[in-house]
Amino acid sequence: MEEDFIFPLNGLAVGKTQVSCAVGKKFFSSFENSEILDADLDVDITIEKSGQYIGVDAHIGGNVTVLCDRCLEDLSLPVDTKVKLSVKFGEEPAVQDEFQEGDGDREIIFLPESDSNLDLSQIVYDYTCLSLPMQRIHEEGKCNPSTVRFLNSTDNGQADDAPNPFSKLKDFIKDKK
Repeated sequence: MEEDFIFPLNGLAVGKTQVSCAVGKKFFSSFENSEILDADLDVDITIEKSGQYIGVDAHIGGNVTVLCDRCLEDLSLPVDTKVKLSVKFGEEPAVQDEFQEGDGDREIIFLPESDSNLDLSQIVYDYTCLSLPMQRIHEEGKCNPSTVRFLNSTDNGQADDAPNPFSKLKDFIKDKK
């Protein structure tokens, strides 16, 4: 995906490696069906290697642009999330209880032993999306007024004298009793 987030495992020095990069619209457009239209994010990654242990700490901060759920206009949302990973090599256990990690605040990702690179682009994408609220709407009074006018309409697009197609069903129920 994004070359800034691919780290060669054999080339990592023992100790800490720090990388900072900016993420924008191009990064999110490379993922299919991304709800993020634009972004201005800073990603700071620290990878710690010690023997077989590889730990990844990252901070993702900035703003992303999505569509407002109410008016479908662009909405800028802040992003401020942290990522803590432990990288393990081999097959992921079938039952999660079989594998216990000493440091419980880290998510464990498994890589096949044949992998020579650690690609964090999917992790950055996923954690950014997960940091967004479920309901994405403008602050009160900030939505597009012409759209909100239709949402607040009490007639639901029908005139008062329009025939109700369900009125015959009421008569049917009365006849059955």
